[in-house]
This record gives sequence, C-alpha cells and structure tokens, in this order.
Amino acid sequence: MNPVFYSLATVTVLTLSLATTEPAVATDTPTLAKAASDKTADAPQTDIAQPATALTDTLSTQIAAVDFAVFDSFNKCAVPAELKKHAAFFTEDVEFYHDTGGVTWNRKDMIANTEKYACGHYRRELVAGTMKVFPVKEFGAIEQGVHRFCSFETGSCDGLADFVIVWRKQNEQWKATRVLSYGHKTAEAKTD
Repeated sequence: MNPVFYSLATVTVLTLSLATTEPAVATDTPTLAKAASDKTADAPQTDIAQPATALTDTLSTQIAAVDFAVFDSFNKCAVPAELKKHAAFFTEDVEFYHDTGGVTWNRKDMIANTEKYACGHYRRELVAGTMKVFPVKEFGAIEQGVHRFCSFETGSCDGLADFVIVWRKQNEQWKATRVLSYGHKTAEAKTD
C-alpha cells in the first residue's frame, strides 16, 4: 500500500450543508442539445452533463461549494479543528476505494489515514474544467473529476488522479457515501 497516495485519495470526498431544492432529472432532450451547443470557452469550471436549468445549475453550484469546503478543511487538517470539520463531510459508513491503497469501510479509519499520511504534508487542488455533476433521483448527486496533490514541503504538484464521489443529500446536508480514487499517476505521466 502506498500511504501517500492512499491518504491523498482520501481528499476526494466532499460535502457541505446547503439549503436548496432537490436535484433535477434530465428529461428534456432538446434542452440537452441546446445546452451542449451553447458551451463556450468561457464556460465555468463546473461543467454539467444535463439540461441548463435553474435546478441543475443549483446542483452544480452546491457540489462545487461542497468540493471547495471539504478540501479547504483537508488542506488545513494539521489543525485538529479542521480535521474534525473535514470528517463531518462523510457518512459514518463511507466506503473509500483507492486503486493502489485498497478499501476503507468507514469514516473513522479513513480519517485516521488522512491524519497519518496527508495532514500537514499535502494539499489537494481540483483540476480546472474537469468537474462534472450528475443528479441521482431522490438521493443526491455524483461528482466526477481530476485532482492533483501538492507537497507543502516542496511545493511540487506531482500526483494526479481521477475521482468519483457519490453524494447523499439528507436534512439539507450533503455527505459523501462512496468515494473512488483511481488512475494515480505523476503529473508528467497523465495524458488524458
């Protein structure tokens, strides 16, 4: 098990308490086609693969905010209060799957690995333009993207990985229930 990549992958989980409407379900094919044709070079980082509606824009905004908040606390997790804040973004039974580190079956073990291997050593950055958000009817959302990991000691940002996070919205709070971190490579080796 590579403890650095294992702990870095732990950073692929996101959540935030936001009061908003429920996620929309993509049902309007003409709207999907129009949304795809309306994309420009100035499109926001949080690309949506669904209709351009107020509800899906809200979902994308919520997940982008959750992503920022969970990793802001991860990036500061050497401070005990920030680690506690970071832990609150995950369900107690969160499952974390990592291609080189294996599987963690609960929040307690996942956070212990984060504290041991990542806190004070690495920060996580979302790669601009890679985030995609998909609604999950009557449950929440799926977030997909690419992120990089940077060493506090050297300042280098060498590790890249793909990630998927399954978010559940319950009582107006977003919590990560499943996290997949895979395709770990050095920044130079990542081609797609």
